[in-house]
Amino acid sequence: MSAGTHAAPTTETPKRALARRYERLLLFYPRDYRRRFGAELVATLLDGSEPGRALPSLTESAGLIRGGFRTRATFAARGSPWRDGLHLGILVVVLADLAMLVPYAGSMPVWTGLSAAIVLAVLRGRPGLAIPLVLLVGGKVVAIALGRPWLDETLLPIFPDAIWGGRALYSVGGPVAPAAAYTVVLLGLLVLTAGDTSLKKRSWCWWAVVPLIAGTDPAGLDLAGGSPRTMARVGLEVALLLLAIWAGRLAGDPRWAVAAGTYLLTELTVLAENLSSSTRQDVAHFALLAFLTFAAIAVPYRARTQPQL
Repeated sequence: MSAGTHAAPTTETPKRALARRYERLLLFYPRDYRRRFGAELVATLLDGSEPGRALPSLTESAGLIRGGFRTRATFAARGSPWRDGLHLGILVVVLADLAMLVPYAGSMPVWTGLSAAIVLAVLRGRPGLAIPLVLLVGGKVVAIALGRPWLDETLLPIFPDAIWGGRALYSVGGPVAPAAAYTVVLLGLLVLTAGDTSLKKRSWCWWAVVPLIAGTDPAGLDLAGGSPRTMARVGLEVALLLLAIWAGRLAGDPRWAVAAGTYLLTELTVLAENLSSSTRQDVAHFALLAFLTFAAIAVPYRARTQPQL
């Protein structure tokens, strides 16, 4: 072979291709689990596979995905369920608060940035850093809901950026619901800072919640019209609550119920403040959230009290 001739690329063997696909499926498992048992599990799966097969079967794929979620739930049920559940619930609330402000970022970039900083501090388990930011942003949000300028020359009302459309910020409802949401966050952060143990760092994937529900005001959801953004928010709420029920049942642990209850508390203030103008769809929406939250509370208790066979 001459010096200028390149060797043909080596074709990947079916066994190596199968191993690579098994490794991808193992991404559903926690990182610590993959580090400790991943190589052994892949070797076991390869030993039991048919010669020449390059793809996992549907049964194997479904089993690995299901096992990954079960293992993640089991690994998550560590430490104080009350502190961890409160931390998770606060994270969901501040993500929703940030999503409310995102369509108005062009008019109030500093406040939207501070709201994002709150999410980052909570996400990384730093409640002490989030407290002063919550006081600032919460005060500004309440001032907007009251129709009063505060700390800057923001011109009220504040309309969304052109790409979003829709109503002015907090033009529906009143100041009680946003004030209650930031108060719940503030009190929860104070509780978390009083503990001696550190908080876990949450997945960066939680940021995906913000674009999914951006521009959806719980006081003015277009449930009757079924707008895509409204349906995305309701679908995400239901999906997360169903996951809380499933994880609580599997682990017999109440942390996901605590998180769901924290979110429900802020949503019920919206219903209470706007009850006179709420439609049947609005009431049904909040009733569904309440039902799923109470199911998340009851399921871990039932799992603990069931006799072990």
